[in-house]
Amino acid sequence: MNNEEMKKVQEKASVLIEALPYIREFNRKIIVVKYGGSAMVDEEIKESVIKDVTLLKLVGFKPVIVHGGGKEISRWIEKLGMEPRFVNGLRVTDSDTMEVAEMVLNKVNKDLVTRIEGLGIKGCGISGKDGGLLKVRKKLADGEDIGFVGEIVSVDSTIIEHLLEDDFLPVVAPVGMDDEFKTYNINADDAACAVAKALKAEKLAFLTDIKGIYRDIEDPSTFISRMNITEARALMESGYIGGGMLPKLNNCIDAVVGGVSNVTILDGRVLHCLLLEIFTDEGIGSAIYK
Repeated sequence: MNNEEMKKVQEKASVLIEALPYIREFNRKIIVVKYGGSAMVDEEIKESVIKDVTLLKLVGFKPVIVHGGGKEISRWIEKLGMEPRFVNGLRVTDSDTMEVAEMVLNKVNKDLVTRIEGLGIKGCGISGKDGGLLKVRKKLADGEDIGFVGEIVSVDSTIIEHLLEDDFLPVVAPVGMDDEFKTYNINADDAACAVAKALKAEKLAFLTDIKGIYRDIEDPSTFISRMNITEARALMESGYIGGGMLPKLNNCIDAVVGGVSNVTILDGRVLHCLLLEIFTDEGIGSAIYK
C-alpha cells in the first residue's frame, strides 16, 4: 500500500471515529424519518436515503420511516383524467381521489419495503389504519370542506412498538380512519410529527427540498443550523417565514414540545444527508431543540 492509498484508508478511519460518539448516543434510540419531496423521485437519492436508514438500523438505531407521495398521487390523478386541486396547500380529496391516493401510497410503501429487504433488513409496511395507529377527524381549510383530508386526533403506537421490538423497520403511509372507519388522507409531515411524539423519539428528521431554515430566504448567509423553541417561535412571529416552511417549522416546535429530543430539517436532495447530519460534528440541516 503506497502513501496515497494509506492516506485514503486513514481518512475513512477518521470518519468512523468521528461517528462513534453519535452511534453511542443514539444506540437503541428511536429516530423517525419523514421521507418525501424530490428524494422520492430521483432514483439515486432514493437509493441513498434507504441505504442511510438501513445503516442506522445496522449500527443499533431504531428507525421508523413515515413517507409521503404527493407528486406521485398528482401524476396518477392526471393520468386518470382528473385534475389535482389544492386549497391552502391541502389536496382537495373526494372519494375518487382518496381511492387513488391510497392506492399510490400503498404502492410507494411496498416499494420502500422491497428496497429495505433487498439490503438485508426486515421491513414492514403499514398505514395509519393498521392497529388503529392514526385516528383522525375531517380537516377543514379555513372553514372549507376539502373532502377526505384528515386531522390527527390520537395515535396508538402499539403496532410500531411491537415491530421495533421484533427487529423490523416500520414504514408508515399517511392514511388514517375516523370514528366511523372512513378513510382519510393525512399530511405526511403531520403524520411524522404525531408518530414521533407518540414514540418519544430521540430525533425526527424531515427530508425537504431546501437546505433548511433561513432568517431571510434570499440571503444564504442567514442560514440557521441550530435554535431552541423560543428562538423558533420568535422566527415564526417575525413574518420572515412563509409558504410551506411555516407549517413545517410549527410541526418541529410541536414535536419538541411533545417530547422529541431533537427535530431537524434536512435537504433530502443531498446524497447521504441523514448520515452527514447524524454522524458528523457539523451536521448539515437546521435543528430545533428544547
